[in-house]
Amino acid sequence: MRVRDAMTKPVLVVGPEHTLRQVAERMAARRVGSAIVMDPDSEGVGILTERDLLNAVGAGLDPDSERVAGHITRDVVYAVPDWTLTEAASAMARGGFRHLVVIEGQDVIGVISVRDIMRVWAREHDPAPT
Repeated sequence: MRVRDAMTKPVLVVGPEHTLRQVAERMAARRVGSAIVMDPDSEGVGILTERDLLNAVGAGLDPDSERVAGHITRDVVYAVPDWTLTEAASAMARGGFRHLVVIEGQDVIGVISVRDIMRVWAREHDPAPT
């Protein structure tokens, strides 16, 4: 099984000026744990995860006024669609994070999370017929 088979697509894309609440609402509606942040004034992409939201709210920041720009993870680790799920899981374990942005060339084509990998592995190893 490859990353392309398990990744979430299309990705949720937000801008750096969205509020944390706006992004949290969109993530909840899409049932995803991250959003890709496209900043036209910056190179590459960033990611905002549910953990980033939790840390901001836990620190007492106002999700209605706090902007995504201050909470973006910019040192994103990328995966390619042909990686195995084991390669993706190893990269996550080494880096201590739960999401990888999947790129093909210069384009973001998906996000793979620990949850995506677990879902596939559980299905592959479930002794009950599906």
